[in-house]
Amino acid sequence: MPILRSTRNLTTIHPATATTLGVGVFEYTDHWSVFHYGRMPDPIPGKGEATCHMAVHTFRLLEAAGVATHFRRQVSASQIEFDLASIPDLGGAPLTPGSVACLLPVQSLFRNELPAGSSVHRRVADGTLRPADVGLTGMPAVGERLAQPLIEYATMLDPVNRYIGEAEAQRLTGLSDSQIKAMRDITITVNRVLAEHAHQAGLRLCDGKVEFMLSGEGHMVVADSPGTPDECRLTWGGVPCGKQILRDWYVAHGLEVPVKRLIAQGVPRDQWPRPAPLPRGFAAVMSEVYRALADTWTGRHHGTASVLDTAARAAADLIR
Repeated sequence: MPILRSTRNLTTIHPATATTLGVGVFEYTDHWSVFHYGRMPDPIPGKGEATCHMAVHTFRLLEAAGVATHFRRQVSASQIEFDLASIPDLGGAPLTPGSVACLLPVQSLFRNELPAGSSVHRRVADGTLRPADVGLTGMPAVGERLAQPLIEYATMLDPVNRYIGEAEAQRLTGLSDSQIKAMRDITITVNRVLAEHAHQAGLRLCDGKVEFMLSGEGHMVVADSPGTPDECRLTWGGVPCGKQILRDWYVAHGLEVPVKRLIAQGVPRDQWPRPAPLPRGFAAVMSEVYRALADTWTGRHHGTASVLDTAARAAADLIR
């Protein structure tokens, strides 16, 4: 029986054990998520297949660069088979040092620039982050390329994930000094590979995240779906290519769902307000964005750059 996730369905073929990895299948769906809400209304036709093709291409890029991933094979146009790790049920407690065959409860984030939608701007504005905390001497201009990528950490199994420092990331994951260094080094390599590929395709990689699991031998392995618009912020000519467009529409019209406030107030999930539907024609335009982005990322079809440019700008125009 598949397990429904916000944007993917997970089917377990062979379950993981405490010491060995299992096998699972991800089905990439046409659903999308913003504001930590979960599945939003209005599926986007073709998004699932587009995301799957981008994920497969990225896994192969990373493996060619020597980065171990959980990818096994592509099963269909919208499905991949992968090594399945157990998900810790910790209740906030750290992983035990020496753990194996498990998903790490911490993700790493890389930032090459701080676009208007970056959380860094918000956190600096509300005083929860100082530029010096992430190695900045001041706030760069929107769209300005950073001299060095910023690496941050965040939890990933909380109702709303929170930003943490490297010391807290190491404590929660139970990683050794060499393992936490490997986590950071792999994040830097993933960013470099994806940023170079994006540049070659005419795109800009603004930021993204990397999830990790430990193999049965305790080695660091990249998991989830790096290099997809669900996990990275990509732009074309300064225009977002992915769910940032959708997020911007909700914010521009004052329709974002206040998930953090609802959780803080203890409002049950089934009593949350249902998000407003997208305006007529928006899903069709976003469908073109995802399809053209996948073609551009994978190089499957020539001449799709102009299609991506037209689709992305058409989607951005709908925000106004």
